[in-house]
Amino acid sequence: MPISLLKKLRSDYHKKICRDIFGHREGTIIFSNADKSSPASVDLAKGMAEKIGHPVCKNPPTGQRAGSLFTQYTKEFLDESFKLIQHIRPGAWIFSTSQSRLGIASFHQYEHLAELKNVLEAHSELKAALGGDYLITPDIVVSRLAVDDAEINKQEAKGIKVISESDHIAKHTPLRSSNYSKSCEMLHASISCKWTMRSDRAQNTRTEALNLLRNRKGRTPCILAVTFEPLPSRLASIALGTGDIDCTYHGALYELLAAAKESSHSDSLEMLQLLIAGRRLRDVSDIPFDLAV
Repeated sequence: MPISLLKKLRSDYHKKICRDIFGHREGTIIFSNADKSSPASVDLAKGMAEKIGHPVCKNPPTGQRAGSLFTQYTKEFLDESFKLIQHIRPGAWIFSTSQSRLGIASFHQYEHLAELKNVLEAHSELKAALGGDYLITPDIVVSRLAVDDAEINKQEAKGIKVISESDHIAKHTPLRSSNYSKSCEMLHASISCKWTMRSDRAQNTRTEALNLLRNRKGRTPCILAVTFEPLPSRLASIALGTGDIDCTYHGALYELLAAAKESSHSDSLEMLQLLIAGRRLRDVSDIPFDLAV
């Protein structure tokens, strides 16, 4: 049976990660996403590598370099996989890891934050009272461009006209480009990428999520987190509970689950199964479908 396109994209995603990020730390047999002080973390990372099956990196990067590569490869996978199902969710979509200095203020729901930033910079006493961490820059953003009336009325040849300029209705929706003098881009999703998950990284992701929720004018974008963390208890630090993050996704969930089942760490398997059954943890291959909702 021929391999599906999505499965191939996922395999290619893993191949790039193994080639450039995922490998043994120098002089050890410990994998680069494992915590050397945790036997469970070390064993599960090793099991993941075996289940993924691609040759691993001989000199894996650390710190920001590992994180930036993981973000880039995740963005490429999501962009390419979402294109496969655009008949389900048509539109002009943009996947990006390169936000402007305005961060989320580049998007329609958060444009007012740029004005707020200017006011706070002009009045330092207000900045001290209100703070100034509004213009966050998510690791990956998914946005949608507004559509013109010709696109809205594309079935006009069949005698179906949805809207006319002379109607003087639907004048405030950002999806209709004729309502605004400049190009309107709406933030559809904010995706936080963490190669590994520590308590400070989980808190940073939650803080960004709360910022997106509290400061919007309009609909809330999808708020997701993606990681390659092998230890379920650390996945729980971001995935367990509800409210901040829509869902947490693992870059190789099926491989991690298989490794946990074959390991002696029953508590890790139980936590992993709890997160999955509780709909708080999914595989990276689920994201394009969840973005299409």
